[in-house]
Amino acid sequence: MDYKPRMGYCCLCLSLEDQGVTTNRGMVKRTFLERGLVYVSELALRNVRDLIKIIEFNGQSGIRMYRMSSDMFPWCSEYELEDLPDFKEIMITLKKAGDLSKSLDQRLSFHPSPYCVIASERADVVTKSIKELNQHAQIMDLMGLDQSYEYPINIHINTTKPTKQESAKRFCKIYLDLPHNVKSRLVVEIDDKKSQFTSVDLMNLVHSKIGIPITFDYLHNICNPPSGLTEYDSLSICVSTWKDFTPLVHYSDSRKLFEDSSSKEVAHSDWIHQKIETHGFELSIELEVKMKDLALLKYLKEFN
Repeated sequence: MDYKPRMGYCCLCLSLEDQGVTTNRGMVKRTFLERGLVYVSELALRNVRDLIKIIEFNGQSGIRMYRMSSDMFPWCSEYELEDLPDFKEIMITLKKAGDLSKSLDQRLSFHPSPYCVIASERADVVTKSIKELNQHAQIMDLMGLDQSYEYPINIHINTTKPTKQESAKRFCKIYLDLPHNVKSRLVVEIDDKKSQFTSVDLMNLVHSKIGIPITFDYLHNICNPPSGLTEYDSLSICVSTWKDFTPLVHYSDSRKLFEDSSSKEVAHSDWIHQKIETHGFELSIELEVKMKDLALLKYLKEFN
């Protein structure tokens, strides 16, 4: 089947960097404590305004997939979004961003921090992680984005303590109690470390229990392949979990193989050095590379 996959990049738009456009304005904890929610609100409003500029740029560039930054609201674990003095204007701006993304046929996603571990053995970590997911889902709701896997919130299980089986059970238990606006978007990604979760692990221990889609990551699968399975086999497992939605996948070449032999095997490349093999599947591909949109535009020019 001859088609062009939906492709995108993550968070920073380097093409607009010299114009000061960013959604990652933040502050250190000391500044947060000194200047409080008034300054947080000011930065958050500037961030969401620039989200519109990035979505506009993506539309002009033919980019139809984009991972939004989880840093749009600095220190959001310390407050509720409604507490911000500029919340009303922020809410209006987010809705404009969501409407614009829909008019330009852009699929948006989130990838919360690695500290978001709902399967943690620590109750305080679980509580903070659930709040983090709730706030990501709230932002998508304010944008008017569907409560569906069309707009995925992607996480890792991020723990195997004391065993994969036990951590997967905790993950599934917490998942079932999550609010609908989180649960209807939440997807789980394969890992790069050999002690962690492969596509087979996530299929057997998680998807088969709760039906959550699995995000395939090409580099992670190279670093942590399921025993005896080809890339096609592993990708097929993940694709099968998305049912009525186009599967989200992540792609990076190996920095060690293509750019710096002293790098770790799991390190992401700056650029894309080879044509991405979709194995005939229709996919939404997020590039996890250092050169962001520049790498994507270069790839589209060279390989498409």
